[in-house]
Amino acid sequence: MPVLARAVGEVGHAIDRGQMTSRHHARYQAVALLAREERARIQADDSLTDAQRDNMRKRLEGVATNLARLAARQPSLFGLLQEDAEVSEGTLQLKREMQQAAGMEPEPEAEPAERPDADTPSARRATIPQSVRQAQLANPFLVPDFSAVRPKPKGRLVGWELIGPVLNAFEHPVPGAPACMDLPDPRPTLLPPGLELMPHQARVLSAVAEGHRTFLLADEPGLGKTAQALLAAQLAGAYPLLCVVPNVVKTNWAREAAQWTPNRTVSVIHGDGDTIDGFADIVVVNYEVLDRHVGWIGEHGFRGVVVDEAHYIKNKKSQRSQQVLEVSRRVRRRMARPLLMALTGTPLINDIEDFRAIWEFLGWIEERKPGDDLMAALEDTEMTPADHAFYPAARQAVVDLGIVRRKKVDVASDIPARRIADLPVELEGAIGRSIAEAERQLAQRLVGRYRAALEHRRSRGGGDEVDGIDAELVRRVAEREVAESSEDDTSGDNVFSMVRRIGQAKTELAADYAAQLARSAGKVVFFAKHNDVMDGAEAFFAARGIRHTSIRGNQTTKVRQEAIDAFVGDPDVHVIVCSLTAAGVGINLQVSSNVVLAELSWTNAEQTQAIDRVHRIGQTEPVTAWRIIAAQTIDARIAELIDAKAGLAARALDGAAEEETSSADVQVEALVSLLTDALQEESVTA
Repeated sequence: MPVLARAVGEVGHAIDRGQMTSRHHARYQAVALLAREERARIQADDSLTDAQRDNMRKRLEGVATNLARLAARQPSLFGLLQEDAEVSEGTLQLKREMQQAAGMEPEPEAEPAERPDADTPSARRATIPQSVRQAQLANPFLVPDFSAVRPKPKGRLVGWELIGPVLNAFEHPVPGAPACMDLPDPRPTLLPPGLELMPHQARVLSAVAEGHRTFLLADEPGLGKTAQALLAAQLAGAYPLLCVVPNVVKTNWAREAAQWTPNRTVSVIHGDGDTIDGFADIVVVNYEVLDRHVGWIGEHGFRGVVVDEAHYIKNKKSQRSQQVLEVSRRVRRRMARPLLMALTGTPLINDIEDFRAIWEFLGWIEERKPGDDLMAALEDTEMTPADHAFYPAARQAVVDLGIVRRKKVDVASDIPARRIADLPVELEGAIGRSIAEAERQLAQRLVGRYRAALEHRRSRGGGDEVDGIDAELVRRVAEREVAESSEDDTSGDNVFSMVRRIGQAKTELAADYAAQLARSAGKVVFFAKHNDVMDGAEAFFAARGIRHTSIRGNQTTKVRQEAIDAFVGDPDVHVIVCSLTAAGVGINLQVSSNVVLAELSWTNAEQTQAIDRVHRIGQTEPVTAWRIIAAQTIDARIAELIDAKAGLAARALDGAAEEETSSADVQVEALVSLLTDALQEESVTA
């Protein structure tokens, strides 16, 4: 108990001085773990009397109370109390030290995590897709490339422990120290027609053109990291290129690759990879299925690897991190200087321990020592950790290896004041199949109505025959369907129930993306149409310890204002979940510059009103609205129609008012599109 009390006191003093470091966070978590274990030991110890047990419990409760008080003063500590909180090696080491100080036998150090090629469950799930086998047979001599290998540096730092001092240099930087490497001026880049690069994007590509090959690209969300990575691979000739990404953005990566590098083939790995093109230039895989493919990926001859949302690998003990690091090791064994890019919007200087795995992925460090490039840069300082000036020089050496960090406010002149970014997602598994089948049945019912109307007209001898599809009759069928359907109908098979089911299916994906934004860019406004989608999103945030509030139609004025005040004024409230109809007007949320539209509205005006809760007077940063769209469903059709109608409305401005399209028009047009496609498909197969 005295050891725990002293540790709690140290953390309290650090909070008082405003000098909390990663070591203090680790010490706090170690105390919480030991207190939890001690409570379990007391419960199970039959040798204790009731009086002894009660006394020890009271003392433990005192420790727990002090931990809670510290967390109330330093909210970042709350996450360390969660049962599923990640436990770093630093925490485990401090825990062992405290056990030794208390005269206890410390827990043995954990064995190193097995690599994915060992006999592990991940290895047993490993697979080699047939198309990959064919590619391997077609290219049997994938010669490793060591043409750019550099000699290992040797000098005064041999024998020094350097990783700790380098991390310390980031944890205690000199005021005003740069968080971004010097980037060359933009230079012309050949792009597909209709696309343009912003100056801050072009600077990164200029660095690639000059030979730079490793980047920790930490621009804030909305600044075009995906495009920078894809074009960097093109400039570096880093094909085949592997992109490891979260599932929620997998489809978007494939779309962006086709947009920015249309001359390159793209293939996405799903599950065991049965549909992958082994000859593709760009291969996209999500973290969740990477374990099945590490084996062949490591031998495939990839010349570049991009890891999106790289903070996913911050816990080196996780299987996910081990797999990504193994891929990097294997790629670097085959190439001296592959293109390696870690993309994350998470600020660089929070808990620098989180960046060990990212630096290792990039080859900047190894398990216990700097990599060759970093070691050479540290040698060039002609100093050692005994010199005070070594630390800022070491920090700059790491930054120069490829840290790029720009905020929206820094490049506000480069980007539009307001923009909508579509994020297509795939509805996979049983839910995806169910929605695809429901959409097919809706289309077939519309086809049946069309055929019946056509036959009725023929039987009465009315009207001239139309070659092919009768567009006028298609529209009448769609209008009748909309007129007979109800937006309140949750059980039918009409367009409204279809859109609602899609919204429900997107809930977790949209909430997951909002959580990523909250983690990396600050406060997020989350819009949805239906209460069940809002409920699902709030449950998701609560399960992940993300503090949030909400605005709904059934709230009193007082409750609504309290929700707004909490979001605007409390730095620990990261998300506000809003109803599109209840919160679309009359509120100011410009404390955020990121909006997530989990469900589509039926009109552009409703969508614009939602975005304008953030994009208004007082906003100092460009605003990005992330529109979550279910790919290959009627959701995508609706998005296209809303955009098309918005363009028509903009062209219809006459100096007084904007010609706005009604929601019924979009509903009808969506069904017209669905029915037309079904009739065309039917005529092709007939």
